[in-house]
Amino acid sequence: MAATPLGMAAVYCCDPHSPWQRPSNENTNGLLRDYFPKSTDLSVHTAEDSAAVQAELNARPRRILGWDSPAERLATLLGPPSVLRR
Repeated sequence: MAATPLGMAAVYCCDPHSPWQRPSNENTNGLLRDYFPKSTDLSVHTAEDSAAVQAELNARPRRILGWDSPAERLATLLGPPSVLRR
């Protein structure tokens, strides 16, 4: 991937009806279906319900991350808090 100016990111768009081009998205959709079945009315769920599911999924180890959870990997990437960060 080529270098991009500060604040810019390369964007990749998948072809329509091609789930094999977005495996992480499809996997997450499948995991969400465990909590919210396909015909679920999402308006009956609170923000706290969504936050609880989000926290649980972010704490779940993933093979693609070497069995780290997304939360652990993000913490490693960000490093320890710095006095200079706000």
